[in-house]
Amino acid sequence: MTDRIRSWTDTPSRPHFTPPPGAVDAHCHVFGPMAQFPFSPKAKYLPQDAGPEMLFALRRHLGLSRNVIVQASCHGTDNAATLHAIAVSQGTCRGVAVVDPAIDDAELERLHDGGIRGVRFNFLKRLVDDAPKDRFLDVAHRIQHLGWHVVVYFEADLLEEMRAFLDAIPTPIVIDHMGRPDVTQGPEGPDMRAFRRLLDSRPDIWTKVTCPDRLSTIPGWNDFAKAVAPLVADYPDRVLWGTDWPHPNMEKSIPDDGLITDMIPRIAPSTALQHKLLVANPMRLYWPEEN
Repeated sequence: MTDRIRSWTDTPSRPHFTPPPGAVDAHCHVFGPMAQFPFSPKAKYLPQDAGPEMLFALRRHLGLSRNVIVQASCHGTDNAATLHAIAVSQGTCRGVAVVDPAIDDAELERLHDGGIRGVRFNFLKRLVDDAPKDRFLDVAHRIQHLGWHVVVYFEADLLEEMRAFLDAIPTPIVIDHMGRPDVTQGPEGPDMRAFRRLLDSRPDIWTKVTCPDRLSTIPGWNDFAKAVAPLVADYPDRVLWGTDWPHPNMEKSIPDDGLITDMIPRIAPSTALQHKLLVANPMRLYWPEEN
């Protein structure tokens, strides 16, 4: 694997939607720069550099104020690139780490001091080789005292298999991209009904209503908007939004971040819902000391 790929556009459109002051992009990543922060030898993809300066430029272009940077799988469990981006953000970024289950408590404390507020467990087999649930649960128990949460990434066909694991997690949980439902089934389809049952099973499960570019295959992403808007309406205090920039593994169909931002009023049509989705909810989870 030697060819470095680019999965983002250098010329995103300017969104028609104006986010409220303080809006947070609660799901994005940084790649490298590789010369300073090498990629993992186990990485399934080798991206071009997409560092914090590019992220902050996009944030300004979209009218956003803060970012939650999620450790990208191409960096493995070395969170240095994410920590660097948080450090140079002047307090406008927080992060979600990926850690080796053998991590010691001193390192967890160091990550906390560096702005990490959650840990991510990835169950996508095309991105990770091993996802040891028992060791992940040990990590989840060890981060409780830090006030962190657990972010879990899986696909819809794994949801029932994941239920016992999710039930055992002692911290709040955030599900990436709604567990990747088939949005063509609509808001009452089996995938979304199963996901609602998960949300109803405990009050501290949140989700990211993100990635129309990944979950929809039709122009305009109308099926995504139709399937997701009722979820935002019914769980307004437990939803987050993000761009997913720089869109890992989307090099064959590079999305427009302006269009992604314009999805917001389609899934959260009122100003009250938009404020919860973009400001109140992410601030409560990632900057509770400012609430």
